[in-house]
Amino acid sequence: MNTAAPITPMMAQFLEIKEKYPHALLFYRMGDFYEMFFDDAEAAAAALDIALTKRGKHLGEDIPMCGVPVHAAENYLLTLIRKGFRVAVCEQMEDPAEARKRGSKSVVKRDVVRLVTPGTLTEDTLLEARRHNFLSAYASVRDTAALAWVDISTGAFHAMPLPAVKLGPELARLMPSELLISDADEADLRELVGEFGIALTPLSRGSFDSAGSADRLQRLFRVGTMDSFAAFTRPEMAAMGALVDYLEITQKGKLPLLRVPQREALDGNVQIDAATRRNLEITHAMSGGRAGSLLAAVDRTVTAAGARLLERRISSPSRALDQIRARLDAVDFAVAEGQLSADLRALLRKVPDLDRALSRLSLDRGGPRDLAAIRNALAQAEALAQRVEGTPLPALLTEASGALTGHDALLGLLDAALVAEPPLLARDGGFIAPDHDEELDEVRRLRDEGRGVIAGMQRDYAEQTGITALKIKHNNVLGYFVEVTATHADKMLAPPHSEAFKHRQTTASQVRFTTPELSELETRILNAAGQAQSIELRLFASLREAVIDAAAALTDLSRALAEFDLAAGLADLSRAENWTRPDVDDSRALKIEGGRHPVVEQALRKQGAPFIANDCALVPGGDAAAVWLLTGPNMAGKSTFLRQNALIALLAQMGSHVPADRAHIGLVSQIFSRVGASDDLARGRSTFMVEMVETAAILNQADERALVILDEIGRGTATYDGLSIAWAVLEHLHEVNRARALFATHYHEMTELAKRLSGVENATVAVREHDGDVIFLHEVRMGAADRSYGVQVGRLAGLPESVVTRARDVLASLEENARGGKAPRAIIDDLPLFAAAPPPPAPTKLPEGLQAMAALMETVHPDDLSPREALELIYKLKEASRD
Repeated sequence: MNTAAPITPMMAQFLEIKEKYPHALLFYRMGDFYEMFFDDAEAAAAALDIALTKRGKHLGEDIPMCGVPVHAAENYLLTLIRKGFRVAVCEQMEDPAEARKRGSKSVVKRDVVRLVTPGTLTEDTLLEARRHNFLSAYASVRDTAALAWVDISTGAFHAMPLPAVKLGPELARLMPSELLISDADEADLRELVGEFGIALTPLSRGSFDSAGSADRLQRLFRVGTMDSFAAFTRPEMAAMGALVDYLEITQKGKLPLLRVPQREALDGNVQIDAATRRNLEITHAMSGGRAGSLLAAVDRTVTAAGARLLERRISSPSRALDQIRARLDAVDFAVAEGQLSADLRALLRKVPDLDRALSRLSLDRGGPRDLAAIRNALAQAEALAQRVEGTPLPALLTEASGALTGHDALLGLLDAALVAEPPLLARDGGFIAPDHDEELDEVRRLRDEGRGVIAGMQRDYAEQTGITALKIKHNNVLGYFVEVTATHADKMLAPPHSEAFKHRQTTASQVRFTTPELSELETRILNAAGQAQSIELRLFASLREAVIDAAAALTDLSRALAEFDLAAGLADLSRAENWTRPDVDDSRALKIEGGRHPVVEQALRKQGAPFIANDCALVPGGDAAAVWLLTGPNMAGKSTFLRQNALIALLAQMGSHVPADRAHIGLVSQIFSRVGASDDLARGRSTFMVEMVETAAILNQADERALVILDEIGRGTATYDGLSIAWAVLEHLHEVNRARALFATHYHEMTELAKRLSGVENATVAVREHDGDVIFLHEVRMGAADRSYGVQVGRLAGLPESVVTRARDVLASLEENARGGKAPRAIIDDLPLFAAAPPPPAPTKLPEGLQAMAALMETVHPDDLSPREALELIYKLKEASRD
């Protein structure tokens, strides 16, 4: 925009501020509205579906303008953030009255107080309470790289070394809202990040300077070296430093309370790539929502922090045996102590979101309700500690219980200071409890009981002067004044009353006076509301400071409550769904008896149908692989069987009971799944290409502790091409990867591999055929399927009967002639042409008894029958049926 021509002072201020934030929409505060101008207005009006208007002219042209009310700004912010915008919030930094003192044309001082981006949200209305909102940064230093991530709404702060080839799986695990990268890496990473729908924010190389980052982090945590926390690498320091630098920019210097950064090992969690997470529907269903996912099926937590902990655990199953067993011990305890677990869940339901309340207070965006949330959480923690007192707890919960106590001073302060249900905003007032502050109580008394105070002073003056008719009144000229009738004027104007009462006005029938006490009281009454607000704001600041001083202990408390919540929630799930504790060890076995798919089982239960449980035994011998080659018709349950075993292994290593009668899980390092596929049109990939890319990733990465599930490899191309690819893939899994695998296929020729490869066994999903129809038993048995039953499945799907009949003819000819060594093309050439309308079958003559019954029924009109006639009809039908 050309600003050389004369413009208004206000517009000059807008353009000056906007120039500093060219890539963000500027929310420019004007009274009770945030207003936007020029290109910002046009973009915002379209995104928010609000009216686009005009305000004045600039360079001879109308200035586009739109605005949103301040009180409703959060809803509009959420919409803009979800549509990919960033918003710079520009507030008035002084009262308009102060600006007028500088001259009539002076503009109110304004400045940006916050840059709102997807990864820097803190408001409850902008966040999902049961999910983290991560801001991440990826940094590379020469041949090494690292990823760091932070949730400013909870303070969680982590870093890990991460080569570029592993970035995709980690982004799939964390699903951050925003990723910071060096502008030098933007071209290399934009396509990868775009696959996940993550907002990408390039920063200058200076933000990722490892030496500068070290200084930045040391100042933030007030330490002389970061080595006291962990041995962070230079790339990790660079990534963490970039996060802090970005937060200083977006929060305008008001940094949130960040926990001490935790270093995660690259091999500390089970590796699960993006395709596998999508196929297994771990945290999101194929539809994109949470419903229908594994997370939704197992979530019985009752607190926001517990739900976030569950999502972290289920997204990052552990590979540390001691950690897994400690978590399982906690669930076992909660299952065994049913009444205690129920009591704890009742207490936990009343626990507010402590982490996010603390974060808002640290950023000075909190209010009285956040203080009340801290108070209520402390009260529930105290009650929970009393409930478990004297009960032997498992190690994990014993450690957590230590953080439940020791908060008496802060709880006492907040309990005494706050009313039961405080308002949302501090400026609304009324949140400080009576009797907490003597000065506030006095000001409130003046504000709320002004008439009573004046009446008491009037009685005092009447007794002092002996004039019972004396009144205290008020007008806009004199304010509060003492009024007596003219008959008492002489008495009031003479000593000693003339010294205390100052004459102000005489009318025909009254004389009016003021006193210093009355003038002072008037000032105090008139200013009482403002004084009360000022005192409450001062007390709020004091309480906020007390909370922030206890931030470390409050953070530990939140983690402790989440640990109790998760253990009790998983125990409730285990009891309700009849789950069992898995035996997890460092072997390579995978033995599951009576395994079930947790999501499918719950869905079938709602329909009143049972889930057929199945066994699975993958037990590698020595260095050999263990592969089940699974055959059977479509719709028989092969994909469900594949998925359920992967999910049981995942649940076991996150520290949960599992849906099975028994389960022995040897530690799994990686879970790979290629189940189902679709076109990737945006990247020009066909279904078959997507299938091959995912399969290649598995074969190139799977190690001997991996668990691999593959479904219908090679089906997207010609039959012999697909068979050869599937054959070679299975051989590679067996000979090179040596992984545990479930391999479902329709290529029955592959069952011969069980005779050639020592680690391969055939299994099939049983079906039964009756009168040309197929009945799915959903039972997995050892052995190979004798056929695919594709024609029968097509009939069940509703194919026209003529098509089903023709398919059976073609199939019979192909199978018969193939046994004689004839080529498929020659077989097809010999088949008669398709008949779209086959001749109708010859009518079948009914037995005489059935004919009599049919003739009888032709004469019956059910709506006209009386009960007696209906009974007689049944006797007649019974008699006819004997023939």
